[in-house]
Amino acid sequence: MSRLQLSLACWDYDRTRALADGSVRPEGIDLIYHKLLVEETFFRMLRNREFDAAEMSLSSYCVSLMRDDPAFIAIPVFPSRFFRHSCIFVSSKSGIGEPRELAGKRIGVPEYQMTAPVWIRGILQDEYGVEPAGCEYWTGGEEDPGRDEKLKLDLPAKFRLQPIGPKQTLAQMIAEGEIDALHTARAPSTFATRPDAVKRLFENYVEIEKAYYRRTKIFPIMHTVVIRRELYRANRWIAQSLHKAFVQAQRRTYETLATTMALATMLPWQVAHVEEARRELGEDWWPYGFEPNRHVLETFLRYHHEQGLSKRLLKAEELLAPETLESFRV
Repeated sequence: MSRLQLSLACWDYDRTRALADGSVRPEGIDLIYHKLLVEETFFRMLRNREFDAAEMSLSSYCVSLMRDDPAFIAIPVFPSRFFRHSCIFVSSKSGIGEPRELAGKRIGVPEYQMTAPVWIRGILQDEYGVEPAGCEYWTGGEEDPGRDEKLKLDLPAKFRLQPIGPKQTLAQMIAEGEIDALHTARAPSTFATRPDAVKRLFENYVEIEKAYYRRTKIFPIMHTVVIRRELYRANRWIAQSLHKAFVQAQRRTYETLATTMALATMLPWQVAHVEEARRELGEDWWPYGFEPNRHVLETFLRYHHEQGLSKRLLKAEELLAPETLESFRV
């Protein structure tokens, strides 16, 4: 019997490597795996829909659901998660030393709708009282001039966005004090090259992120996996098949990381890291599936709506193929 050939664009994660090398094969599918950096995957999928399935920014996906005929549907697979307290950078010239001092400041963001800044703005609002609408956002390339929003935004007037100049970069602007802070997914190059000019807001971010998780039980989701909706409509079974395969691939990574006879990574204290992750977040510290992530998704959707990116408050169930919301039992 012939198998359905599908293309998948995703970064080279340990948790997806078994899909890339073919040692885990989705039922009924021959997978063509494109190992691409996330920025390229998002750009090509959002602008041109080049792949059958792809890793996708959670925020960009939610923005796409506001269209009359949404292009994608997601499965409850989350290849990227990240505590983002470490990704708030401040200019030494700003004088900012505490989170509340970000209120009303000039904030750089590569794209306003990026998932990482959505989480950062929401956390700053909930934890430190910094209202998202009270800041001025400067958008553009962090390292390369000319970046713009991948999706056209229609924000309420209270949100103030200002594109940076055609030759400017956010990395240089924060070092020069032309913006006060930067919310980003990547550390700016000037954090390394000009350490006296660019600082992290939270230097002890690991302790702060652990305390945040203990308080909220949120390990922020950055990316999901989407399928082109017309393909899904014609083959509803592929949502479950892909979901199951991603889970199988991830389980292999859990097993590899738990092995103590040799280190699977170049982290000298890998065993200690794994033990700490289990202690702090539980045995399944990177959960896939709907119910284990409902609270995280609902929090993100609230932030997304409050920040003007979704016209209505989406329900977590609306994000996912309904076949993947629950599974059979024996």
